[in-house]
This record gives sequence, structure tokens and C-alpha cells, in this order.
Amino acid sequence: MDRKIYLYPKWVRIWHLSFVVMFVILAVTGISMHYTGRKEHAIAIDFAQAVKWHGITAILFIISYLSFVIGNILTANGKYYKPEAESLRSGLRAQVKYYISGMFKKEKTPFPVNPQRKFNPLQKITYILVMYLALPLLIISGLGLFFPGITGNKFHGASGLIPADIIHISAGFILTLFMVVHIYSCTLGPKPFSLFREMITGYHEEDEGEGTIK
Repeated sequence: MDRKIYLYPKWVRIWHLSFVVMFVILAVTGISMHYTGRKEHAIAIDFAQAVKWHGITAILFIISYLSFVIGNILTANGKYYKPEAESLRSGLRAQVKYYISGMFKKEKTPFPVNPQRKFNPLQKITYILVMYLALPLLIISGLGLFFPGITGNKFHGASGLIPADIIHISAGFILTLFMVVHIYSCTLGPKPFSLFREMITGYHEEDEGEGTIK
């Protein structure tokens, strides 16, 4: 018999949906600005419109990110992002082994979801790096491009915009890749859309394959 665990409060679900929508807009408009003038790229839109919507969405994106950080500080959701020694040693090895072979052999996951543990060790490390390293780099470098004065006129003899641009594009690429992998991993639940449904209802449905809650 399946057991439901309430893991995603309403504010997390609303934030998650809005954040994804804004990230897609930023990715499309950012690519459009990169390929401006090259009409053969179907994804490209008018440069002026791309700049406009990239800027507007970026402001909302920063506000959304700050609300996530503040929400994690003020609510219990923050406990899921605290690194533990377990995640840095045997936990990572066990989870990688499960993803490589155990999952396909229908073995029980080594780290079943419960009210105290929403992420397995590999997920936790990944989300910490994404939310507290890659996203801040994306935002800070973006601000550096939006306000050229704060980057300085020169950086080792070159324009200060160059390193900001490299960091911004690199962080954007990594985060886009993460989103693709994240969407794919969400299809690996008991049913193809069960993990997507969790972000709508807020409830994780424990499957028999997860084993006893620890």
C-alpha cells in the first residue's frame, strides 16, 4: 500500500513552477541575443525584444531566487539542503551504484524519501551546487553585464565584460544542461508522471520499491 508524505509546501510548488518558466524565457532570449542577425536560427527572436524580455525576466528571476533563499532560512525546507558527511562518502557511492545498476535490477533505493530526507546524497550535492553556486554565478555575472561599471574597465588588460560574459554563458549552459537532466530524472519514478504530479499536489507517494522509511 502506497503511503503519502507531504514534502512540497505550496510556496515551494509556486516558486518551482514560476522559476522554471522564467529560466526558459531567459534561455530563449539569451540565445536570441547571442545569435542576433542570424535568421537561420529558428529560436532567435528580434534582438530588441530579446533584450527587453531578458532584462524584465532577469529582475523577476533574481527576486524569485532571493525568495527561495529566504524561504529556506525561515522554513523547514532549508534542512534538505544542509550537506552531511554521509553525502560525501559511502552515500554517494551507494547512490551512484544504484543509478548504474540497482535501479535496472528493481533493487530498493538505498535512500528512500521520508519527511527528514527529500533528496538522496547525489541529488543533495547537485542541488546545493546548482542553487548556491551556479545560480549566484549566473546572477552576479548577469548584473555585471547589465551594469558594466561594476565590473571595472579592465581585467588583466582586457575589458571587464569579457570574464563576466564567459561566466554568464558557462553558468547558463551548465544550468540548462541540469534542467534537461532534471526533467529526464523526473520520469524515473514508479510511473512516468508520478514525480511531476508530486510538484502539483505536494505529496510524495512512497512506492514499494523504496522500502521501509528510515
